[in-house]
Order: sequence, then structure tokens, then C-alpha cells
Amino acid sequence: MILGVPKESASGERRVALVPESLRALTRTQVGFAVEAGAGVAAGFDDDAYAREGARIEPDRAALFAGADVLLTVQPPRELEAQDPAASGMRRGTAVIGLFRPLDRPELATRLAGAGLSVLALELLPRITRAQSMDALSSQSTIAGYRAVLLAAVALPRLFPMLVTAAGTISPSRVFVVGAGVAGLQAIATARRLGAVVEAYDLRPVVREQVESLGARFVELSLETADAEDRGGYARAQSEEFYARQRELMRERAAASDVVITTALVPGRRAPLLFDEEAVRGMRRGSVIVDLAAEQGGNCALTVADQPVHQDGVLVLGPTNLPSQAPFHASQTYARNVTNLLLHLLKEGLLNLDLEDEITRGTLLCHEGKVVAEAVRARLDGDARGAA
Repeated sequence: MILGVPKESASGERRVALVPESLRALTRTQVGFAVEAGAGVAAGFDDDAYAREGARIEPDRAALFAGADVLLTVQPPRELEAQDPAASGMRRGTAVIGLFRPLDRPELATRLAGAGLSVLALELLPRITRAQSMDALSSQSTIAGYRAVLLAAVALPRLFPMLVTAAGTISPSRVFVVGAGVAGLQAIATARRLGAVVEAYDLRPVVREQVESLGARFVELSLETADAEDRGGYARAQSEEFYARQRELMRERAAASDVVITTALVPGRRAPLLFDEEAVRGMRRGSVIVDLAAEQGGNCALTVADQPVHQDGVLVLGPTNLPSQAPFHASQTYARNVTNLLLHLLKEGLLNLDLEDEITRGTLLCHEGKVVAEAVRARLDGDARGAA
């Protein structure tokens, strides 16, 4: 069986799905490797490094797709993004593992199922202890949270730490982090290391202890949040009345902050709007907002994905792929997630898709010509009813 690793084709994507050390870890599974020429170069891994671990370097991308039994990718290759993924040359029954944003793009799942591909979407990985080492969302969110703070620190016309100098004392910057998931917690930790005074807010009161353990102050708003968390540990969508009241309360926190970093997402839904134009206008000149929810519409009303927005002296940034800005470690951690999933799935050199296994069943998006992920099917059914 051949594991194929293509060069990422999404705009600006510098990561790679497997790194050379991953091949070493997978050698005992009795599989072969085909890596597209140049696949890892942007992340710091040259072709020779893969070849030394036994990979065949494939200069022909079409041949890679046609010959792979399992294709390993970070984002969907352009060939699978096409209206007819079957035109990629991949054989029916080929498995694909990667990040597919299935709840945001259920129509892609329909096309992939029609091409006869078995797709495992890492976003669907069940949040259970056995699957933690396979959790690519968490590994990449960690890097996004870290990079978001560095992005803000460079853009901010102030220093983060308090400094006592012969010229006087420089007061520390104030950072407000909204959302204490993996990205938010890493943003808190990074801002604290840089010396900022940090506050954080999350709908879920249960994360208060984690926030405070990192040295930040947990902000409480006078809102009812009893049903803020779903069974998977993600934030649950709230009513528009709730968000309107939340925006009112957020304006005060924004006005007191030099940097705001937002990370609030609800899977399969538009990101909740937390900061309106009035909140931005109330911030000090030179302040910076880094909106990590930009790809899903943004937590700030002024956010434009991947474009800086200047409003009344405030800079709003909406980066959509921060992990790609640290491609070496982003690829390394992502590859470890994929490797651990493969070690779970591979049996005697073959991919064993055991639908009785919770990890396999939960991660499987498409199989045998059908969309099998229940949450995605429900989304498709809802879209169909809406269109009717």
C-alpha cells in the first residue's frame, strides 16, 4: 500500500502533511511512500530528507494521485476542490486524510462521496482521551494562538512588558483574549510571557481555572451561560439577543485594551459577532484587533479575511492561516497527529476502516459513495430543506 503526500496547492499554504521523521515512525507498518517533488520545501524539509527515509520522490503530480492508496494532505488539493473530483485521477476507494472543514463546506463532502473516495476529516475526530494524540485542530490552534500574539505585538506601537529605565517607567500593554479554547489559552500564555497584563473571557465558566492558572484575569459578564458548552466541549451557539447584550458589555473591555484577540467559533455556523463598529471606535488609537475567526465571518464587524483594516486609528487583522506562517513546527505537529491516526488504522500494511471503532467512525466523512458523517448529513438535509 502506498501513502501519497502531495505538495499543498491552497494559496499561501506552506505546511506538508508528513515530515521525514513521520516516515521513520510508519516504516514498521509495511507501507510505501510517494512524496511529490518539493512537497516539504516550504516547510524546511527537502526531497533528499524524504528519500533518505525510503520515500519515492514523484515529479508527476497526476501519477502521485493515480498511484496512492491513501492520500495525506493538510488542505484539500485543488484537484479535489474541482466540481468533479473524479477528474483528479484518483481511483474509487482511495482514502484521503486531511482538514476539510466539513461542517462549513458540506457540499464538498457530497462531491468527494460521488467520486467514490473514503475521506477522513480530522475536524470530526471525536474528543476522547484515546484520540488526543491525533487532534490536529488542537495542534494547529496552538500555533495560531501563539502567532496571533506576535502579529499583534509587531503591529502595536507600544511595548508589551513593563520596563523601568533611566528615562522612566513604561507601563505594560493590556491584552484582552476572547475565547479560552486551545488558541485562546496559547494566546494568553504567549502574551503573559511577553509581559502584558492579560484578561480573558469565555462563555464557559468551566475554563476560568485554566485562564487564571496562566496568570490572566478571568472577566465575568452579567450573562446567563448555563448551556454555553456542547457535549464535545465546544461553545454552543446562543440567541441573537444574547449576542447583542454581549456586544454591549464587550465595548467597555475593548476600550480598556491595547490588543484584542478573538477566537470565538461555533462549528458549522457563522462566527458570533462580538465587537461592533462602536466598540472599535471606542478603542485607543494604535490599538490592534487580531480576529482568528475571520474565515467564518469574524468576531469583529470590520474584519476582512487576510486584509488589514484601519478604522479610527485602530488596526483590525483577520488572518486565516496563521499555522502556515510557522510551517516547520506546524507541519511537524500535524504530521504527528496524522501518523498517530495511521498507526491506529493500519493493520498488516492495509488501511482498516473498522466502523465499529469510535475513532474511525467519528472521523469518517465519506465512504462507499455516501456522506456518512451524521452531523454533515444533517447539515446537507437542512440546506436542502432551505432551498426547497
